Amino acid sequence: MSAPTQARVLPVTDDPDSGPFFEAAARHELVIRFCGRCERALHLPKAFCPDCHEDAGEWRRVQGTGRVHTWTTVEHQVHPGHPTPYTVVVVQLDEHPEVRLLGSLPGRAEVRPDQAMEVWFEEVGDGVVLPQWRPTTVATTPDTATPEEDGA
Repeated sequence: MSAPTQARVLPVTDDPDSGPFFEAAARHELVIRFCGRCERALHLPKAFCPDCHEDAGEWRRVQGTGRVHTWTTVEHQVHPGHPTPYTVVVVQLDEHPEVRLLGSLPGRAEVRPDQAMEVWFEEVGDGVVLPQWRPTTVATTPDTATPEEDGA
């Protein structure tokens, strides 16, 4: 009899600061928190704005497009739920270049600097959905809607 497969490590989705990010992902929406006073993007989500110290922010849907900022391929397995190899990408959003989000691609993905990426949503178990990134199949600009935004 083979050993059961170890479950993937899941994020805490009910945190007061980041919970709405995961709630939106479950609806296949990408959202970022913004300061209600100075409009600064607050990602990673924070309880208050580090610029103006406002303690109220709002979550806004953003386009799911970006560019590869950096990446690395993980070759050494550190958890049974994350088999290697896989490639971790840091994606800089087109619409808000001050925001960078993480994602992973299976295997030793061929990635290049400034490569166009688009969001997709991975169901990872226990009702958790994570935004992930994949190379864009059609050239996009910040003004081009993704299929998720068009309701497709």
